[in-house]
Amino acid sequence: MPPAPDWPRPPRAIPHGLLDLPPSGARVTVAGLVLVRQRPGTAKGVIFVTLEDETGICNVVVWAKVFERFRRAVIAARLMRVTGRVQREAGVTHVIAEHVEDISGMLDDLLRPDLCRAGDQPS
Repeated sequence: MPPAPDWPRPPRAIPHGLLDLPPSGARVTVAGLVLVRQRPGTAKGVIFVTLEDETGICNVVVWAKVFERFRRAVIAARLMRVTGRVQREAGVTHVIAEHVEDISGMLDDLLRPDLCRAGDQPS
């Protein structure tokens, strides 16, 4: 039996401060407040999203095909959960989105520190 990984596996969200633990290519789930959405004209339809949790920030790359599938969540979410693959390039860690969820309905739970912490999001 292989040893258990040192990071939370999907559907549990990994705190952004631990994104250096999974190897490049590992499948992870991250969740956080949406700070920035960028869709540069030179990026050929790619959207860059920056999420924040209490441990740091996470850079998410949403390719055009994934955006088409999860358009509403990518555009409207204030609190987002993303499942995808870790990518490391030139010292920068990104999560390449495969599945995007709008979990903004959980924002009220953030007022209850005894209930919600990074890595504890429900499945």
